[in-house]
Amino acid sequence: MSNSQYETYEPYGHDSSVHTAETLPYGMYEDTYRPAYEAEAYFVTEPVLPLPRQVASMPEEVFPESEAPAGAGEPGVPAGVGEPGVHAGVGEPDVHAGAGEPGVHAGVSGRAARRRKARYAERPESAVRRLLPQALVVAFLAGGTTAFVAKDKAIELNVDGSRQTLHTFADDVSEVLAEKGVRVGAHDLVAPAPGVPLTSGDEVAVHYGRPVRLTLDGAQREVWTTAHTVDGALRELGVRPEGAYLSASRSKSIGRAGLALDVRTERAVTVMADGRTRTIRTNAASVREAIEEAGVTLHGEDITSVPPDSFPRDGQTVTVLRVTGTREVHEEQIPFQVERTEDPSLFTGTEVVEQAGEPGLRRVTYFLRTVNGVREKPRPEKSEVVRKPRKQRVKVGTKPKPHSVHGADHLNWRGLAACESGGRPHAVDPSGSFGGLYQFDALTWQSLGGSGRPQDASAEEQTLRAKKLYVRRGASPWPHCGARLHG
Repeated sequence: MSNSQYETYEPYGHDSSVHTAETLPYGMYEDTYRPAYEAEAYFVTEPVLPLPRQVASMPEEVFPESEAPAGAGEPGVPAGVGEPGVHAGVGEPDVHAGAGEPGVHAGVSGRAARRRKARYAERPESAVRRLLPQALVVAFLAGGTTAFVAKDKAIELNVDGSRQTLHTFADDVSEVLAEKGVRVGAHDLVAPAPGVPLTSGDEVAVHYGRPVRLTLDGAQREVWTTAHTVDGALRELGVRPEGAYLSASRSKSIGRAGLALDVRTERAVTVMADGRTRTIRTNAASVREAIEEAGVTLHGEDITSVPPDSFPRDGQTVTVLRVTGTREVHEEQIPFQVERTEDPSLFTGTEVVEQAGEPGLRRVTYFLRTVNGVREKPRPEKSEVVRKPRKQRVKVGTKPKPHSVHGADHLNWRGLAACESGGRPHAVDPSGSFGGLYQFDALTWQSLGGSGRPQDASAEEQTLRAKKLYVRRGASPWPHCGARLHG
């Protein structure tokens, strides 16, 4: 017997094969490893998970000092269980009570059996108290695992044709793209749209935009497409490639940098030439090409109703004009200029030609064109000056005219002029020696103060000079017509 307040039972003997209370795993029998609720470790009151535990001393009220059997700290079994080497009353291995086994008093087994029977009556409630915390822990772990699995989603991600299946905790499309580092721009297509919630099994597709510098039927513009080939881009843009001219094959791939594409769709063009009308379907790049496809050949000066280098439009009518023509050369005079200079020695109204003018000569080449059989107005093509004109210089008198010549004003000067020159101030005789109204010769004219030739002077100046001559010599200068002065 121990005198301590709490005591443990030592095993009978010192057999190393028998586990002590300090070394036996908590809640397990050494031979069968049965659950803890079938053991006699009744001194454990708080519910815990099975862990190794060392048994200290027991409270005195559990086993009073007078009733504590040797080895009470070891687990036992009820009588009749059939465990080998265990006494029917005590239940300790290799221990007996009154059966000739050493180490235990015969009276102990009865009291231990009654104690053991009382403990077995309380076993169901103890088992529930022990299992309830473990069940709660298992339930908590199971609930957390279920929530964890529910948040995980299997998503199919297609980035510009590259597919992959991934597991993600993202809630929407934007989070998936951000998680995978996929950046999208204004011309890129994302389906479903960013921000749309995701569920497991969904597919997210990203199609990058590609710039296309498109020249469609002569009109140039820049468009964006998510197609990977020229054929896909044309269909996406609504352009029918059948019968059209394409600068790149329909199967050509379009990279992220894009490409330049020239497309000429099929158009109906009508060509009118040589009295015939021809309608063709063409994807020609110019009116000239369309005319040639219609079987019409342009020659020489032929022209078209629209510029031949312009782009042919659908439903357009082009007229070909046949042009023929010849060239002619004509010589034309170039008028001379007149330069007038004032001369104070000449009476007013008198003009004297100091240098006679001479016209120039110009040679002009004309193109005589006939359009569809109709001759047009000649059109000058080239002009060449053969001879330059010579300027005419004229002196103009500024001297005031005398009113009369004494002794000669009363004579019939009109009758004398009519007889000498027919009354013409610029008359010249056939020999060229005499001129004017009164047929002065050059020397006589100059002696009377005249300038230049008499026939170039005015009629008034000629009459004035004639009167002066009469005062000097009478009617003798006019031997045949002088008598008219008095008639």
